[in-house]
Amino acid sequence: MIVTLGILALLEAKAGKGDELAAFLEAGRDLAVAEEGTVTWYAFKISDTSYGIFDTFATADARTAHINGQIPAALAEASADLLARAPDIQPVNLLAVK
Repeated sequence: MIVTLGILALLEAKAGKGDELAAFLEAGRDLAVAEEGTVTWYAFKISDTSYGIFDTFATADARTAHINGQIPAALAEASADLLARAPDIQPVNLLAVK
């Protein structure tokens, strides 16, 4: 399988909501596991308020299915309560993978 596509989402928690955002992201793992086309899915913490998600895909169809799936829908639903601003979500093309 050749993994060439990804999504990078950077998230900024509202003041005092970092732990809640972290818990939300940890719970998102179960949704990612259920997605056949998602090759890898990482949720990470940069600081007490900065978090992110990085996931990879082998096909454009798999990435599109993810974008239209449960994780982005859950994030949209929770964003008003947890996020200081709209997520910065960028599709990426992977140049090298090990």
